[in-house]
Amino acid sequence: MNYWLVKSEPETYGWAQFVQDGRTAWTGVRNYQSRNNLRAMKVGDSLLFYHSGKAKEIVGLARVEKAAYPDPTAKDGDWVSVDLAPVKDLVKPITLATIRSVRQLKAMVLVNNTRLSVQPVTEEQFNCILELAGTKI
Repeated sequence: MNYWLVKSEPETYGWAQFVQDGRTAWTGVRNYQSRNNLRAMKVGDSLLFYHSGKAKEIVGLARVEKAAYPDPTAKDGDWVSVDLAPVKDLVKPITLATIRSVRQLKAMVLVNNTRLSVQPVTEEQFNCILELAGTKI
């Protein structure tokens, strides 16, 4: 199993809307590194859902429901999307400030490349976030 973090501004597509929808196609990614991360996702992989913008916090857990396929919103280029489903809210959202202050999380891609919208997370980082959030899968 692999672990990932996906980012979205809550005003554009927030966790509450994702939960209400029950499933979504993660489309519109136009960064090569993020695209490659989408391509590496497998059905069943776990994800952290991060509110970017002003919020800057991980708010929920999700999973990959459908592996990479051509992004239907792409007019040109070799872009992909995946289907995601929410799993559960974090008991306590984990802010970027908290992530930066925890030794085990200082190497997260999120700390060093805050602009990357789809990024890998190690199993240790994933489990640390869950522990900090008081959340069990």
